[in-house]
Amino acid sequence: MTDPAPQALGRLRGKACLVTGAAAGIGRATAELFAREGARLALFDVNAAALERLADELTASGAEVTTVAGDVSQDADVRQAVDAAVGRFGRLDVLVANAGIIPLSDALETTPEEWDAVMAIDGRGMFLSCKHAIAAMLETGGGSIVCLSSISGLAGQKRQAAYGPAKFVASGITKHLAIEWADRGIRVNAVAPGTIRTDRVKQLPDEPGGAEYLATIEQAHPMGRIGEPDEVARAILFLASDEASFVTGAILPVDGGFLAQ
Repeated sequence: MTDPAPQALGRLRGKACLVTGAAAGIGRATAELFAREGARLALFDVNAAALERLADELTASGAEVTTVAGDVSQDADVRQAVDAAVGRFGRLDVLVANAGIIPLSDALETTPEEWDAVMAIDGRGMFLSCKHAIAAMLETGGGSIVCLSSISGLAGQKRQAAYGPAKFVASGITKHLAIEWADRGIRVNAVAPGTIRTDRVKQLPDEPGGAEYLATIEQAHPMGRIGEPDEVARAILFLASDEASFVTGAILPVDGGFLAQ
């Protein structure tokens, strides 16, 4: 069990924030937390129906929200999402580049088409999100980008032949863009979650070998459990906020001690 959510302190009050992959999992938890912290939200996801349901909930709680349904691997869709944030709020202060897919397969099982699909969303999609966000942030003096990497983007794991390399892309983008834009007021950091109880992970027990895989991965985390989406969202909030004003190029594990082994 996680601790109750801390009291909101307005750490993103008035900031215009774009969250990709916002309709579920870590993206949804991040959008909800950002709303409580006073952010003005642009939410982007391929699942239009789930995105609108989330937007309705957040709007009902008093948040300012705009949405764009689209594919993060498509340049025009990402441009539209950034333009929507700037058009609604006049600026873009924060990007959370979260959208991604998580197939589980080894190198022999992974087809070239599956490899391309993962790299398109987890790799190309993150690059496009950062690229267009940076262009918008330069217009207003800077901003903060938080990329979603993974423990698989810092260390090898079995059955992640495409996902792991794609998350190494996320780690690499974070490092290189942090250096490239530090003197222009743009910070670029990442979180590296361990296994998190997203909808995808909740489905594992229904798949062949999934229950055994989940039990093994739980015990692989020294804390003896997997994480919750809101635990990752809290780390994202720190990196996105002015509390991390002298932090850039960092990749923060949120993994119950996995990478410390």
